[in-house]
Parts: sequence; structure tokens; C-alpha cells
Amino acid sequence: MASWFRRLLHKPKPSSVESLKSSHSASSSPSSSSSSSAKSSSSSGTSLATSSMSLSPVSAPDISASDSPRWDKSYDVCICHSEGDVELVEELVSYLEGQPESFRCFLQLRDAVAGSAVVTELCDAVQNSHCWVMLITPGFLQDPWCRYQMHQALAEAPMANGRTIPVLKDVDRKDYPRELRNIYYIYMALKEKSFRQIRDTVMRCEYPVGG
Repeated sequence: MASWFRRLLHKPKPSSVESLKSSHSASSSPSSSSSSSAKSSSSSGTSLATSSMSLSPVSAPDISASDSPRWDKSYDVCICHSEGDVELVEELVSYLEGQPESFRCFLQLRDAVAGSAVVTELCDAVQNSHCWVMLITPGFLQDPWCRYQMHQALAEAPMANGRTIPVLKDVDRKDYPRELRNIYYIYMALKEKSFRQIRDTVMRCEYPVGG
């Protein structure tokens, strides 16, 4: 009787084993469910973010709006060039002024007031322009007046990438003015492509990223 009783005591109860399995299953199930729920949530969050980004494209600002900072200055672009490059500069000005934005360009030979002091006219144009295009050609490098214009623009906004727009044509990179070494330039190989690059740079000047 005693040995039968001891065997009965050591035999596990079915209800206890089932209860243990049930308990283990219940404890692991939530974490698994929680994991898949987190994945699902993460996945839906990602798709939601992607969806919201695609639904909210960044629109280009309207630089023609009456409250645009564009109107704070008289000109969008001041063109600095040598006398020998007038024809090319006139093509560039015609291109910029013919864009949908109708960029306002200062071209000294055309826009300077007759009889006024040239230096005063130039300084006013530099100060009243959002950016300055410098057409750097062999003629520009040899002309002291062009150097003066370059220094005036740099004095107005030292180290201003975007506002000062050097354009190299028929000039070796080693002859690039030392004063502009820290400023990116546009190399004019194909005229049409370079004109588009200048136009895009002027746009960034009007509305810099993050500005």
C-alpha cells in the first residue's frame, strides 16, 4: 500500500501538464503577436511615410509674386564682361530675359545712364543685383576694368557661392582668378547648355535651398 501510494504521488497530474503547456503557449503567443504587430506597424508606417512624401511634392516658389524677395533689388543679374565679349553677353541677356521668369539683367552698355559716372553706375548695379555673372575670357583677364568689377562683386558678398557666378570660356583652369578659387564656376563648352546652367544658378540665388 505504501509503495502504491508513493507511485501515485510521483505521477504528474494530466491537468497540471496541460496547464503548464497552456501557460507556456499563452506566454509565448503575445510576444510573437507583438513582434508581428510591430513589424506590421513598422511596415504600414513606412508605406504611410512614402505615401505622404509622394502626395506632398515640393512646389517651386513663385518669384513673380508681389511679396517675393526678388523685388527687394532692382536687378536679378548683373553681367560683368569685357568689351570684346559683348555679342556673346547680349545673347545670354536675351536668353535670360526671354525666360518665363523674365529675369532683369543689368548690361552696362545698354542700361547705364548717359553722362553718369561709370564707377557709380557699376557700384549701384552691383549693390542692387541679387547675383553677378562674370564672363571670364582672355579679354576679361587682361582688362583692369573687369578686375575692378570682380572685386566690387566680391566686396558686396565675400565668398558668396551662388551669388557670384563665374563662367569660364576659352580660359585654362590654371588661369582661373585666384580671388575666385573657392567659388564654383561654370565652364562654357556648349553655349546652350551653359546658358541653362546659368539660368538654374540664378534661380537658386533667388531662392536658395533652405532659405
